Amino acid sequence: MGMICNFSGFKIYPGHGKTFVKSDSRSYRLLNGKCESLFLQRKKPSKLSWTIVFRRLHKKGQAEEAAKKRTRRTVKAQRAVVGATLDSIKAKKNQKPEIRASLRQAAVAKSKDAKKAAQDKKKAELTKVKAAQKGNVSKQQMKGAAPKVQAKSR
Repeated sequence: MGMICNFSGFKIYPGHGKTFVKSDSRSYRLLNGKCESLFLQRKKPSKLSWTIVFRRLHKKGQAEEAAKKRTRRTVKAQRAVVGATLDSIKAKKNQKPEIRASLRQAAVAKSKDAKKAAQDKKKAELTKVKAAQKGNVSKQQMKGAAPKVQAKSR
């Protein structure tokens, strides 16, 4: 088993290379003087175009190694949702767009009518409350808060 240069990533054949040992007893195997010099200058091997690291990062020479892997597409399956069975969902999907549009318009109109009725009812209640409370009444009293205790000494 051949050693690999810690800087360039090339194979180091037996009898070649240098071992650089740091003071924290970490050792680095370097191929030659060039690699050693660049390593000691703290150059990044990923920025030097001749190193294996650079070639891996920039996808060089991988065409002959392996063909591009094909990704598998996931098949979408329909499932029933709470409140709607699969058959009802399929039936709605198969409806003509005109029918779907008309049904949607009817539903929108129905909800608008309900909203308007609720608003009218609210207005009627407000007018009734205002008629019952003639005079100056604060918002808090309107909501049912206890009246302020008046000072009796003055």
